[in-house]
Amino acid sequence: MTGDPLQIAYSPCPNDTFVFDALAHGRVPGAPALDVTFADIDLTNGMAERGEHDVLKVSYAVLPYVLDDYALLPCGGALGRGCGPLVLTGGAGGAGAPAAAAAGAADLAGRTVAVPSERSTAYLLFRLWAADMVPGGVGKIVVMPFHEIMPAVRDGKVDAGLVIHEARFTYQNYGLRKLADMGEHWESTTGLPIPLGAIIAKRSLGAAVLTGLADAVRASVRAAWDDPGASRPYVMEHAQEMDPAVADQHIGLYVNEFTADLGEDGYAAVRGLLTRAAAEGLVPPLDPRSLDFP
Repeated sequence: MTGDPLQIAYSPCPNDTFVFDALAHGRVPGAPALDVTFADIDLTNGMAERGEHDVLKVSYAVLPYVLDDYALLPCGGALGRGCGPLVLTGGAGGAGAPAAAAAGAADLAGRTVAVPSERSTAYLLFRLWAADMVPGGVGKIVVMPFHEIMPAVRDGKVDAGLVIHEARFTYQNYGLRKLADMGEHWESTTGLPIPLGAIIAKRSLGAAVLTGLADAVRASVRAAWDDPGASRPYVMEHAQEMDPAVADQHIGLYVNEFTADLGEDGYAAVRGLLTRAAAEGLVPPLDPRSLDFP
């Protein structure tokens, strides 16, 4: 594949840099050149809605808003099991803890919860969980950058926080406790993996380019698995959590067989999430055919 570099935006998180290392550095024969922009997923979601960039890593939650212009690639994204977002509260008796936090989800009724985005899979999973588990629903939702959420819960600025990424491994450092795991709820009620981040590309690129891009992404994933050490400099250069052990945990959770190919269960998970979310009025209804890859 030749031509101008594709404008691509993905996060600096270890799973994305691990997946795209070989492709971004020209180590996938015949693949398109990339012009990479690093941006957290709340920013890439907005880029997709504005039609910016040829290829983007976005939340699956944004798909109903962008699939007229973008196609979902069947690879490169993040789905998995045991990797869902968490709802955290202050430690027992600590600042920010709802009264009797250990009693469970009912204590979130009417409480203030910080979330990283309202256009995220994490938020959809949280709202679906709350609809099932929190009588009367939660109270005020406050959107803030995800790296500010745990300090806000610790300092009592909010009653609870919805966290993602490496916060799964570091929240105890803030004296916080896990109230619930959104992924556990999703998996127990659906039996499906958790759809988190998707790779999308502009339909205007044409079917041949899209197919070649998907093949190149798969090859980049395989290259990362075959030689994990090759990606380490790129991963650690951009990792927001610099502990190499945490970066490895992050990659281990979010890069798996669904990254290489969504497969039947992956597509079922995406359809299931967006269908349930639409039924709750959280996203517009989605034409299932819009998920088909050219």
